[in-house]
Amino acid sequence: MVDGTTRRGFLLRGVLGGGAVTLGLPLLDAFLNDSGTAFAATMGGGRLPVRFGTWFWGCGMIPDRWQPKTVGADYDLPPQLAPIAKVKQHISVLTGFDVLLDGKGNLPHLSGNTAVRTGAPTDDWLGIRAPTLDVLIAEAIGNGSFFRSLELSADGDARTSYSFRDGRSMNSATPNAVEFYRKIFGQDFNDPNKADFTPDPRIMVRRSVLSGVTEQRQALQKRLGASDKARLDQYFTSVREMEGKLALQLQKPPPAEACVVPQEAPAVSGDITDVDRRKNNHRLMAEMLAMALACNQTRVFNMTFSTAASDLRQAGQTTGYHQSTHEELIDRSIGYQPTVDFFATRNMEAWADFVSALAAVKEGDGTLLDNMLVFAHSDVSYAKNHDVLGIPVMLAGKAGGKVKSGLHIQGGGETISRVGLTLQQVMGMPVDSWGLDAMNTKRPVSEILA
Repeated sequence: MVDGTTRRGFLLRGVLGGGAVTLGLPLLDAFLNDSGTAFAATMGGGRLPVRFGTWFWGCGMIPDRWQPKTVGADYDLPPQLAPIAKVKQHISVLTGFDVLLDGKGNLPHLSGNTAVRTGAPTDDWLGIRAPTLDVLIAEAIGNGSFFRSLELSADGDARTSYSFRDGRSMNSATPNAVEFYRKIFGQDFNDPNKADFTPDPRIMVRRSVLSGVTEQRQALQKRLGASDKARLDQYFTSVREMEGKLALQLQKPPPAEACVVPQEAPAVSGDITDVDRRKNNHRLMAEMLAMALACNQTRVFNMTFSTAASDLRQAGQTTGYHQSTHEELIDRSIGYQPTVDFFATRNMEAWADFVSALAAVKEGDGTLLDNMLVFAHSDVSYAKNHDVLGIPVMLAGKAGGKVKSGLHIQGGGETISRVGLTLQQVMGMPVDSWGLDAMNTKRPVSEILA
């Protein structure tokens, strides 16, 4: 069965392993007008949906090795930004926008993060006075999709989330690729004989969610033109490739005599604090998120790559990123902390992977990334002293043509809430000011507006 309702996007429904499965469809030419910029009149008309998301990484950067020296288009890429070279045309870098503490103390990893996302700093979780901007935007645009918003954390911990209405109501995260797969493709599983039935991802990836909708896929493809058939083939191939990667994670390991089964199974196998494992888990989640967005399963998301007090480590090392920011000495021969520099650069590699996954999906006359705006930021600026002046911010995407990309904009010490105000206005919210107390502003960052 094909579900053509606009609320849940366009879906194929079938049965797999005794339960119902759904497979969202990307936007095909058959759904769009002749120019590929809006839904066809038979589908209710209207522009292609514009999505919003956040991407977070912890422990900032080293300013001299991250901040571009030139402003405007064709900005330079210092060493820690070098990984974004392949997607630079999609990314704007915003520097010199400050958190104004307004007499409050700087509680590292909390004050800056909450100020960026709520427009007001706090030194106490329970003192948070406003929702994060993603919650506000989801209330405005999130009702037209299956999930109002998706919170994702690549660290294996559902508690790692910076989306909340206040300090007492956090939106918990989906913590790994396996659970995310089950959430996206298995939400309609239903077993009448078992009240607590949940889909088994081992069965799903082995047999493939595609096998559950075989007849529906074949019937749909008979009605499509050549370009749409090719588009669907590419999409189905991507789904199967993703399932193949998950299948490797779910394989039973070889016997080990010394192995003792823990009382509670870990959310993710292996040391997820290892930066390379983290990047792999994150990359797979990014690919699945791109599919969920393309199929209108959600229009708002939050992806956390690492916690505010970053938990990342190198394999075999006992000292992690956060501890190194405090304890590692500056190497006088190079002028910076080499271990901190290593992790800061790896964060940007993950960000580049994320942007690449969104830019790779064709949609209408452009790409999925063209029809969204992603707000990336950290919790501090200079990792060593956990400063909140000049917290690094990046934007990716064009928000359906409303935003310019590929720029470096210098804030000159003005409040970072100008960025949050701009994001809300771009997403169509009727707000003319945002932020509390000293961080209240009525000035958007007009340089990025198209």
